[in-house]
Amino acid sequence: MARCGLGHPLVIRNRPVDDAGHPFPTIYWLTCPDTVKAVGRLEGAGWIKRLDQEAELDPDLGTGLRRAHREYALERGRMHQGAEAWGGVGGTTRGLKCLHAHYAYHLAGGDDPVGRWVADRLAEEEPIHYEKTGRRLAAVDLGTNSIRLLVARFIEGEPEPVELARDMVITRVGQGVDRTGRLGEEPLARTLAVLERYCRRARALGAERIHLCATSAVRDAENRDDLAVAVERLTGEPMEVISGRGEAELSFLGATQGLDAAKPYLVLDIGGGSTEFVLGGDGPQHAVSTRVGSVRLTERFVRTDPPSYEELETLERAIAAVLEQVEDRVPIHDANTLVAVAGTSTTVQAIAMGLPEHDPERLHRSTLSRDDAEHVFRLLADMTVEERRALPVMAPGREDVIPAGAAILVSVMRRWGFAQALVSETDILDGIALRMSGQPADARGPVAEPADGR
Repeated sequence: MARCGLGHPLVIRNRPVDDAGHPFPTIYWLTCPDTVKAVGRLEGAGWIKRLDQEAELDPDLGTGLRRAHREYALERGRMHQGAEAWGGVGGTTRGLKCLHAHYAYHLAGGDDPVGRWVADRLAEEEPIHYEKTGRRLAAVDLGTNSIRLLVARFIEGEPEPVELARDMVITRVGQGVDRTGRLGEEPLARTLAVLERYCRRARALGAERIHLCATSAVRDAENRDDLAVAVERLTGEPMEVISGRGEAELSFLGATQGLDAAKPYLVLDIGGGSTEFVLGGDGPQHAVSTRVGSVRLTERFVRTDPPSYEELETLERAIAAVLEQVEDRVPIHDANTLVAVAGTSTTVQAIAMGLPEHDPERLHRSTLSRDDAEHVFRLLADMTVEERRALPVMAPGREDVIPAGAAILVSVMRRWGFAQALVSETDILDGIALRMSGQPADARGPVAEPADGR
């Protein structure tokens, strides 16, 4: 979903088919009434026909329009097998049918020349909404398993930013890094394709800066410069490789902003390549980043589907050894509230709650009991990858590594006696954006931290 500057829904994404299996004409919809009316005025002025005619005469526009239809149709197909045959933007295979659909696709990050044209025309008119002065910023968190985007509007004097867009795609840039020490060509290509779309989306929503922070897998990769060159080309800023401690502190900042619960907090951030533990009250006081994560553990210890009893035992022993080291560096038992962030914890909670789909509003700062966490862990460990993939709240690409992630969560709760955890939808991504908001407009942040910084 994307939102307008007032925080109202602007663009939503739906499934390609309805509950009866009938195809929707489009997967991206404009939902802001004022924006719909503004685009409708362009349609009423005859611009659909005029742009259709121009596309026949202008080879660049025609090529770009055909590419938009093709990419849109492929996206339909990735969401629902066979849906690519139903057409592209607005449910057609060529030409123009609806400017609303093209503009919605542009705002969602699609490479659509007609959508860009609509955006330029709307920018020439009076503003659709009155907005207080503020900065629009885009933060990107590149983790071992996923790449995530947050576009937010920060208004001086307002305690919370206005979220304009938030997205997550699992591309597993860290695939094989634990074994080879290098980023693979295919994971890099998958990740950069998503980043390119994120950048289009952020700029369509008016972001003045796009800043990417890379974490565990990129920290560990000897060829991270290959990624850094592409990131700066796409975002306009140097890639920041944050240290393990920096990752932990940003997770704490994002997870605890505005939190009203018993202090000190222990923030647990289970990632694909590392897991961070941060203890603090009004700020982080003790932090440690460990080389244990859902992807790393799965690649090291899981060979069967579902994992065998022996594999799970080995995995849990590896986690226990790391938690023992954490105890030597962080006064864990001072914590009064466990705050669990990131995809493993939110997915476990969504399954425990029986949600029909991932619902951030219901999940954010909900309470997950240890009994429920253990039940979901056993359930996931007994399932095959295909069975986990079929769960409605399972993000594509998480299904094979979620048992290892859940094992970390359960091990933490068991070892340190937490009867419950507060599950947070805000985390390091929000921390990156909050830090950006405190920087001057021309700040670009550090290029990198030492690869072994933890």
